[in-house]
Amino acid sequence: MRLAEIITAGVMALLSIYLMWKSTELNVGYITGEGPGGGAWPFWLSGIMLICTVMIAINWFRRTSPPSRSKEVLLDGYGRRTLVLVGGGLLGFIALVNIISMYGAMLVFLVYYLRFLGRHSWTLTGILSISLPVTFFLFFEAVMRITLPKGMQFTEPFYNYLNTIIY
Repeated sequence: MRLAEIITAGVMALLSIYLMWKSTELNVGYITGEGPGGGAWPFWLSGIMLICTVMIAINWFRRTSPPSRSKEVLLDGYGRRTLVLVGGGLLGFIALVNIISMYGAMLVFLVYYLRFLGRHSWTLTGILSISLPVTFFLFFEAVMRITLPKGMQFTEPFYNYLNTIIY
């Protein structure tokens, strides 16, 4: 567990540095009359993530966090099984995005995660699996005006209808 904590902090620190460097391809400062540049949010969020990884490393060195004092293995049998089930679900989600759209893949993943992994009731699963993709659709498409992947052509009429409601 102790080794896993410092390796994860190191990998996250390297990822933070890379994202900060990559975001400087766009303006990371404030543009008068426009607001923050295109790279501002990624740069500063990556900077915050870098600070957090440094704090994790300091806690690891000082052995002040429970994982930094732990002699346990990182993943036991249950942990490995959970990692495979959740990771497999996420890979399925990613594979479905280009087929049934971001929102359809979200619905399928939520049903899988809530009902089959979480063993929640069909009522809760149905409410969350339908309301969250609809909320995300309205937020991204109507409020933010950001189009997320719509999948293959057979889903297009459905989204065309929803766009007529929004616009």
